[in-house]
Amino acid sequence: MGLKAIALNATLKASGGEPSSTDRMLSLIADAMAKDGVETETIRLADFNIKPGVTSDEGEGDDWPSIRQKILDANILILGTPIWLGQPSSVSKRALERMDAFLEETDEQGRMVSYGRVAAVAVVGNEDGAHHVSAEIYQALNDVGFTIAPNAVAYWVGEAMGSTNFVDLEDVPETVTTAVDMLARNTVHLAKLTVENPFPGDD
Repeated sequence: MGLKAIALNATLKASGGEPSSTDRMLSLIADAMAKDGVETETIRLADFNIKPGVTSDEGEGDDWPSIRQKILDANILILGTPIWLGQPSSVSKRALERMDAFLEETDEQGRMVSYGRVAAVAVVGNEDGAHHVSAEIYQALNDVGFTIAPNAVAYWVGEAMGSTNFVDLEDVPETVTTAVDMLARNTVHLAKLTVENPFPGDD
């Protein structure tokens, strides 16, 4: 079964600048999922004009509709975010706000268009807050129709108020590798089950 994943990198940095720790974590997850035959496309949200709002199309110049379609074309969504001020990035919140539209968008059986897709979370930062951030994103993704596997978060946090970022590490800590492998294994397994056994609809 060939599964597809879409990874949303919610770093505040546009491409071409400083390396992104979020990108490094998402790459580790993509590599782990590739072992199970999953093809992952990564989108850096800061490169796009994602307008504020809670609909699927906020008009001229809005880049969200094409990103939304990639999400719906995939079996797995991975949302990766840095921690800023103890919170998920504003970029990640913008994407979640736009997915709020799924609450009103249903298929012919009355299911949210996002049903049948499995989500996972990646978090990086050099301050405390990884559990808080993953909890916020877990809840938001579940609200808008995604299914979440056990242990579906991989994170790294450095020393509080420190200057070392995940992207700066020469070696990935074993605990992070273990978490990444568990996230990939459980998320892919659940995605396969969901494809084979879709959620029931109104009929």
